[in-house]
Amino acid sequence: LGFHTCPKQAVGSLYFFLSLVLGDITQKGYEKKRAKLLAPYVPQTQGVDPALQKESKPQMPAPSATPASASSSSSASKFHRARSGGARDERYRSDIHTEAVQAALAKHKEQKMALPMPTKRRSTFVQSPADACTPPDTSSASEDEGSLRRQAALSAALHQSLQNAESWINRSIQGSSTSSSASSTLSHGEGKGTSGSLADVFANTRIENFSVPPDVTATTSSSSARPAAIDLPPSGIVKGMHKGSNRSSLMDTADGVPVSSRVSTKIQQLLNTLKRPKRPPLKEFFVDDFEEIVEVPQPDPNQPKPEGRQMTPVKGEPLGVVCNWPPALEAALQRWGTTQAKCPCLTALDVTGKPVYTLTYGKLWSRSLKLAYTLLNKLGTKNEPVLKPGDRVALVYPNNDPVMFMVAFYGCLLAEVIPVPIEVPLTRKDAGGQQIGFLLGSCGIALALTTEVCLKGLPKTQNGEIVQFKGWPRLKWVVTDSKYLSKSPKDWQPNISAAGTEPAYIEYKTSKEGSVMGVTVSRIAMLSHCQALSQACNYSEGETIVNVLDFKKDAGLWHGILTNVMNKLHTISVPYSVMKTCPLSWVQRVHAHKAKVALVKCRDLHWAMMAHRDQRDVSLSSLRMLIVTDGANPWSVSSCDAFLSLFQSHGLKPEAICPCATSPEAMTIAIRRPGVPGAPLPGRAILSMNGLSFGVIRVNTEDKNSALTVQDVGHVMPGGMMCIVKPDGPPQLCKTDEIGEICVSSRAGGMMYYGLAGVTKNTFEVIPVNSAGSPVGEVPFVRSGLLGFVGPGSLVFVVGKMDGLLTVSGRRHNADDIVATGLAVESIKTVYRGRIAVFSVSVFYDERIVVVAEQRPDASEEDSFQWMSRVLQAIDSIHQVGVYCLALVPANTLPKTPLGGIHISQTKQHFLEGSLHPCNILMCPHTCVTNLPKPRQKQPGVGPASVMVGNLVAGKRIAQASGRDLGQIEDNDLVKKHQFLTEVLQWRAQATPDHPLFLLLNAKGTTVCTATCLQLHKKAERIASVLCDKGHLNAGDNVVLLYPPGIELITAFYGCLYAGCIPVTVRPPHAQSLTATLPTVRMIVEVSKAACILTTQTLMRLLKSREAAAAVDVKTWPTIIDTDDLPRKRLSQIYKPPTPEMLAYLDFSVSTTGMLTGVKMSHAAVSGLCRAIKLQCELYSSRQIAICLDPYCGLGFVLWCLCSVYSGHQSILIPPMELESNLFLWLSTVSQYKIRDTFCSYSVMELCTKGLGNQARGINLSCVRTCVVVAEERPRVSLTHSFSKLFKDIGLSSRAVSTTFGSRVNVAICLQGTSGPDPTTVYVDLKSLRHDRVRLVERGAPQSLLLSESGKILPGVKVVIVNPETKGPLGDSHLGEIWVNSPHTASGYYTIYDNETLQADHFNTRLSFGDAAQTLWARTGYLGFVRRTELTAASGERHDALYVVGALDETLELRGLRYHPIDIETSVSRTHRSIAECAVFTWTNLLVVVVELCGCEQEALDLVPLVTNVVLEEHYLIVGVVVVVDPGVIPINSRGEKQRMHLRDSFLADQLDPIYVAYNM
Repeated sequence: LGFHTCPKQAVGSLYFFLSLVLGDITQKGYEKKRAKLLAPYVPQTQGVDPALQKESKPQMPAPSATPASASSSSSASKFHRARSGGARDERYRSDIHTEAVQAALAKHKEQKMALPMPTKRRSTFVQSPADACTPPDTSSASEDEGSLRRQAALSAALHQSLQNAESWINRSIQGSSTSSSASSTLSHGEGKGTSGSLADVFANTRIENFSVPPDVTATTSSSSARPAAIDLPPSGIVKGMHKGSNRSSLMDTADGVPVSSRVSTKIQQLLNTLKRPKRPPLKEFFVDDFEEIVEVPQPDPNQPKPEGRQMTPVKGEPLGVVCNWPPALEAALQRWGTTQAKCPCLTALDVTGKPVYTLTYGKLWSRSLKLAYTLLNKLGTKNEPVLKPGDRVALVYPNNDPVMFMVAFYGCLLAEVIPVPIEVPLTRKDAGGQQIGFLLGSCGIALALTTEVCLKGLPKTQNGEIVQFKGWPRLKWVVTDSKYLSKSPKDWQPNISAAGTEPAYIEYKTSKEGSVMGVTVSRIAMLSHCQALSQACNYSEGETIVNVLDFKKDAGLWHGILTNVMNKLHTISVPYSVMKTCPLSWVQRVHAHKAKVALVKCRDLHWAMMAHRDQRDVSLSSLRMLIVTDGANPWSVSSCDAFLSLFQSHGLKPEAICPCATSPEAMTIAIRRPGVPGAPLPGRAILSMNGLSFGVIRVNTEDKNSALTVQDVGHVMPGGMMCIVKPDGPPQLCKTDEIGEICVSSRAGGMMYYGLAGVTKNTFEVIPVNSAGSPVGEVPFVRSGLLGFVGPGSLVFVVGKMDGLLTVSGRRHNADDIVATGLAVESIKTVYRGRIAVFSVSVFYDERIVVVAEQRPDASEEDSFQWMSRVLQAIDSIHQVGVYCLALVPANTLPKTPLGGIHISQTKQHFLEGSLHPCNILMCPHTCVTNLPKPRQKQPGVGPASVMVGNLVAGKRIAQASGRDLGQIEDNDLVKKHQFLTEVLQWRAQATPDHPLFLLLNAKGTTVCTATCLQLHKKAERIASVLCDKGHLNAGDNVVLLYPPGIELITAFYGCLYAGCIPVTVRPPHAQSLTATLPTVRMIVEVSKAACILTTQTLMRLLKSREAAAAVDVKTWPTIIDTDDLPRKRLSQIYKPPTPEMLAYLDFSVSTTGMLTGVKMSHAAVSGLCRAIKLQCELYSSRQIAICLDPYCGLGFVLWCLCSVYSGHQSILIPPMELESNLFLWLSTVSQYKIRDTFCSYSVMELCTKGLGNQARGINLSCVRTCVVVAEERPRVSLTHSFSKLFKDIGLSSRAVSTTFGSRVNVAICLQGTSGPDPTTVYVDLKSLRHDRVRLVERGAPQSLLLSESGKILPGVKVVIVNPETKGPLGDSHLGEIWVNSPHTASGYYTIYDNETLQADHFNTRLSFGDAAQTLWARTGYLGFVRRTELTAASGERHDALYVVGALDETLELRGLRYHPIDIETSVSRTHRSIAECAVFTWTNLLVVVVELCGCEQEALDLVPLVTNVVLEEHYLIVGVVVVVDPGVIPINSRGEKQRMHLRDSFLADQLDPIYVAYNM
């Protein structure tokens, strides 16, 4: 489609839109976006109904509706179209409530509020079609309701208020993705003309960018593995300056990109949003001690309190004694089956709703008898029957086969075995199936009864056996179809005794947590309940009732199967599947059979109203009772009213509507008795939601928005007694104006949870107590699980279920009420079939509300985000409670209950496990979490002197430690003779010319190059002469050495020293990723003012290549000399520095914060360092060490290039990159050469730990005495531990592995060495560390952190722990900056501007007072502490251990506390198996967490709540932004350290191409 075919205005709008959103995105979905934009102008496809093409068509039939509707009658298909995708769950439908919600939202209209919309990659939310996950027939609404689109459109006024979407989603969201000029017009929500409307249409969309910015973060963008490590300094920073000095410049520019880029605009919006005042102000309190520091919510002094007197239990009318009531239910069956055999008992319907079979009382009796006989006598042998009376059996019958179920149920009763009806399992792993298995197991069930058809339909294994359902015991399946049953002999009679307390049947119930329990009903309770129902409903023999409920449990079973037989009623059973195709079927059945009673739920009333147009001539005048079994649902009142107003003209009598309340434990609690025509209808209660949340009944007067209208559910059952007790704690009777749990005492109720004695006692044997705590009477009550109160005239009102109770900050909310509010917000466009689940999760010492809804397949991003934002507001306005997390998942993906509702506990479990896979998510921790402690205030005015005095008073010593005294050198006077390394090399070349110093290995483990003392000396001379001849260099010029790790690097280094030049080793650029790695090289060349570059031919070609020219200006390179073919020319004389303080080399390195710093190493420092290492590791010429490190800076360079020449030992060099092609290289070398001392980096250790597993056959590490990890960070204890553990079996001693500690100012402060005690570990309390204190705790203590000592302090080195602000020394066990004094400290930064103050501050600092105040110290920039151990050091003194906690530059100051990123990252990495790596940083006081996702992109949004939860729980911090990226995006330097500042700059410059960015509210 070319632009020329569109009208001008379309092209104009397209260009405008492109200009709006450019820079917002990568290339990925540009085509899609363009197609969508131009769709209205595309010539319409032939043969397609134009109405279907237009996007403006309000409702398209959802895919899941079509298969079912195609086959059904035309009326059904009309119906289906009406109730496709956007239907609301009609249990909750209430016009009053909808209006309240709209009014509340209109209020918010005035307060403009901009929520930054999450950024996501296109592919993340490509939804699966709705019917991909489930067959169409099961999809329906929450908790076994199907639901319908609401019938009446919202009133016009309300529509008006909602159309101004910008009313509160402030335009600056759209502005966020635009250029700054566009955002300034749009950010006030009043962009006129085109801009406003376009912004409406395209709000928050991302259009794909044409020029992708260079990816500076990853070297290999295609591979999923982490790319080769690279050092990346940010380009805007002055080299060699340390932290503090230049933080501001980082703030203004992020990698040269102005901060007004898209990401930071959104962060700005987020900050603006968070500035709005939170409801409860934080209390003025802060406890600086180690107790739990959590804000305890103080009760609101104005909250309503109950004022009534204590209630007295309410009695129902006495249970009348009717002369012909049978002694047991089985006796009633026998009586009708033998005397009234022809009377109809139960009629079943086929799929179209036509009667298909009627079971008579005679048939029911004879078939039950046959089944009872078969069960007891024909399963097994005479001596060993399979079933004995009292055994439990499972009844597995589908919902559309009531006849077979009824026969099986009564067959079991006659055989005196206990039936346990359960749902038909559909798959091996049904939602909640495992818990059903637990119920079957705990009931000891080994036998399941079912029909032949059902058995055939069960899932089978390959060889035709029924699969073993997850968590189920092994079952024997018995088919109960008549043809398989044996006729009982004439003389066999079942044993029918008078009803007693023995169990009759078990009804399953699912608790809030998802566990399934079996409520056991005794025979006497079953009989008494039938009697009570008969009396309350005034049943008489021969009446017809229509039952739309599930006949396996609850009211469907009690009325349709049990009371039915007692009163010889005729039940017409309308299965759920018929209701889905023909929703009016139950009304037609009432009309056709002149039924007196109908049993329905609110959902059925709605369905009938929706389909009412299809059938004009139905009459409901025969109904004397329409029993609404979920009349206890507070939202049922509007369903009943609407149904009555529509069907009153069809003969429905107002007094026939009878709501009732039921629960599995207490059975029927109350039912409204059928009224007398003309009598006044019962009243309503209009309650204040605020009062309800405090458990108090208050009639709502002031704010009609937050009112709840409830209808009564009639009076207590005959023969029963009711009281209301407090929902938690002891069962104390409530006051008359208090809401509590309804408890019932009667013979008709459950007796226990089968096999669960403890829970049974708390539920079925409750003795209420008065306010003093003494019991009221002796009669035990049963807790019903319903919340309510007894109103005037002893009418019972129910306001919610215990299971749906959400207690947040001491206030109680009801999940159903919140669902209703969510549905009242324009949910049609967004929510699929009204499917919303609400539950609470416990995070940071309180419950937090989570709302999960299914999103319609055709819902747009903007609609969804808008709906989510409004739901948050509506819930906030009406319930005065914050929502912690709101998630939308693709249609049909939430776990379902057997009748298609949402399985809440399973949904919650998925949420907490991170397997919900949302397609949209909004977290609001900032607004919800109000119990965080007040931020810590630093105490001013405590000077360093008082700290010291305090330490002395407390008996603590000053925290300092030192290595062995260098004392008299026990060397062979070598060093006295030779102050310089060049002299040592010359001496070795004469004394031991053929002694091999270096061995370089390749990936195969073969030696590719060696260097003896003489060879090294000769080659160095030749390089020095080339430098003088070709390079025309003078002594003191800087020379950059650009070599791969190897011996050439070493010869070039000594060549420079021979020529008097200053070498600067630099990591060569990576040929595959020049754009990422070459700028760093360029920068070091510039900063070091190098006069010349020494390198190899291949690298020289690379530096001058076309690819290099694209990354840097290649014309300005200094002289480049390749050292591959050197002329055989001798140097006239080798340079000797005049003093040892002269510069030997420059060491450049990029810190983790992205700072490039070069330090100056003098000849004296080099000798001192080599000597200290020689003494510590006992190195001499007959020894071999293996080095697998990068040789470019720090201790890695020293070990690779300097130590062998000084000590004369042989170094086996293993370039770390060779491990990528051969993981075994390093360890097999160590094993083969029987190496005692080896050095590696964390990256190498991690490669071996992850890659080798236990395949290291043929390798023996028992020779290893020390395996040292060279690092400049806190020791990674978990990695070193798992390495030791993994290779323990091949001989690695657990004592061998240790770490070093160095910093920029001193590359080697600690190194384990050979003598001295083993490294020690301690557990410290994380909470104290945040306060800069060290408190040791036991292993396994909560919030503990394992730290390991970083090796032993080198000889001649002294360290002291200092307060970084006051520069005063600290006591033992205080966290402070580590300061070092040693002969081998660097002599200063090599900076362009020679910033003297910085120099003095970092290299020559004095303590502000104290003994050591005369000593000159260097500041390492690392925090740590010293602790005196019980071990003895080599000197015989007690050993002082130095523990490094982390770099000062890296710490995050949040809430007045000091956090180390690694601690937060460790917590985050643990939360989900798909998190490969994680990094955190702060931006404008917001904590940003970046996680790498190694799973599928579907899981990206699962991580957002998990990350937020864990950081809140473990670190008391609220995450501001969660960024989910691909593996390998977090930049890592050569030492394996994360470069968090670089990551931050890339994030702010929008160069990460994230999968998802969530902004937490």
